[in-house]
Amino acid sequence: MHKTILIGALTAAGLAAGASAAATVDDVKARGELICGSNTGLTGFGAPDANGNWQGFDVALCRAIAAAVLGDPNKVRFVPTTGETRFTALASGEVDVLIRNSTWTFSRDTELAFDFVAVNYYDGQGFMVKKDLGVASAKELDGATVCIQTGTTTELNLADFFKANNMTYTPVNVQDDSQAQQQYLAGACDAYTTDASGLAASRATMADPENHIILPEIISKEPLGPVVRHGDNNWGDIVRWTFYALVTAEEKGITAANVEEVAASSTDPEVRRLLGVEGDMGAKIGLDNEFAKRAIAAVGNYGEIFEANIGEATPIGLARGLNALWTQGGLQYAPPFR
Repeated sequence: MHKTILIGALTAAGLAAGASAAATVDDVKARGELICGSNTGLTGFGAPDANGNWQGFDVALCRAIAAAVLGDPNKVRFVPTTGETRFTALASGEVDVLIRNSTWTFSRDTELAFDFVAVNYYDGQGFMVKKDLGVASAKELDGATVCIQTGTTTELNLADFFKANNMTYTPVNVQDDSQAQQQYLAGACDAYTTDASGLAASRATMADPENHIILPEIISKEPLGPVVRHGDNNWGDIVRWTFYALVTAEEKGITAANVEEVAASSTDPEVRRLLGVEGDMGAKIGLDNEFAKRAIAAVGNYGEIFEANIGEATPIGLARGLNALWTQGGLQYAPPFR
């Protein structure tokens, strides 16, 4: 009897929590603005330009969600967060979604009660050193001082790597990418370690990028992606399927420039469902059926976003690599729109 009462109470409490948690999309619509947790400033991924307008690979996904939910990619407020403040900002409701090169891990998924709804960039941790240090491998860094952001998986991976290779190091703790770069350039540390994409982004902003090398070792798996609060499944679906709409668009050859033409002329059933010409894809997640079409029109497909912000033709200069479509030997693979 007591067990039944207790279970009933827990169930009621759980339902109440679920009901209150499940209001993110309603909050966003009522506010008329999406609040996106972003980086404090990582060139190519998320940073304000000279006019204060946020630009970047992660920023584009925030804008795609705003276009899908609110009909306007500019209805986004970007809240800069550090490695230490980002998860508190999401858990407290200060931001609706966190999209700022955050790694999906077991403990973050469970202990922190978050849902990583997709992987928008497959990455791995690397090291950058000045050329004149004369080091060609991370395994030559025994005794080095290393700039490292606190509150990150990078911090834990660094300790594991040095322990596994019977090496020692002295950490120089920093709060964000800009502080890490300042300390590294000032000579406060021999090496700077973070996700390899972050190293490339930081190097691109240096006055002498040719004098800095990213060492060949990648010491971890860093699946980066958008994060939402656990328990709001509908909001997670909206963020997830907005991202996958961009991936599917690349698979199907749909771009920001041709999306209207494709919607009017395509006979491909999946394309017609994706763009809201037939079926009720949007209705299934509480949006209208053109949510994906608006997202694609606003920011382009996944490949367009990659190339425009961090691709080989940009100062960041990243190859698609693991982030190529599955049809091109990469890992980006969207589940079917059906």
